[in-house]
Amino acid sequence: MRIHYLQHVPFEGLGSMEEWFAERRHTVSATHLYNGEQLPEQNSFDWLVVMGGPMGVADEDRYPWLKPEKHFIRATIDSGKPVLGICLGAQLIADALDAAVTGNPQREIGWFPITVAEDARSTAVGKVLADNPEVFHWHGDRFAIPEGAVPLAASEACDNQGFLYDNRVLGLQFHLETTELSARELILNCGDELDGSEFVQGAEQMLSQPGRFIAINQLMADILDIMAPD
Repeated sequence: MRIHYLQHVPFEGLGSMEEWFAERRHTVSATHLYNGEQLPEQNSFDWLVVMGGPMGVADEDRYPWLKPEKHFIRATIDSGKPVLGICLGAQLIADALDAAVTGNPQREIGWFPITVAEDARSTAVGKVLADNPEVFHWHGDRFAIPEGAVPLAASEACDNQGFLYDNRVLGLQFHLETTELSARELILNCGDELDGSEFVQGAEQMLSQPGRFIAINQLMADILDIMAPD
């Protein structure tokens, strides 16, 4: 299978997904948008993954590649391929599906539980998250649920934590792919956002239990197993 992913900053890569793809010997390619790389032709890949980043979906003046990226994501959705978006990636998918993306009432950074929506509990992805796990967050924006999509989950700080569209397009506001190493990279590069507010944990607290990363990475693997095209 040919997997293509979109990366927005050097420090937010595939995380634990890289190992999952390698173990299954999938072909993996990337567009590093921050380096000015060109988006691929639609016939060159089978599955699109859209990663996170500190910018917002409306920051086109500062990041002019956002506009063509949104068109590319919509074209991929319309082609019938599976699409996975994480954090900013989920917000970009929501935007491509004409759902609003706005500032969240407060930042949510660190380990907080999610509650799976009732409508999602009958879906395969919802069943993976059925125990309302504690997951890793790092975001200041939120998305509305696109028309026709199934709401996936919520947290105390953010009402919309995910959605499933057409049973093949998945947006996750939270991070299941984050490893201890990639969390350290986020802290190093975005540590100015750790403002001590109600739903923002400190670096030491976020890194204090390495086993939590192993747990969410397993959830990520289970979701990838579900999403993988036959």
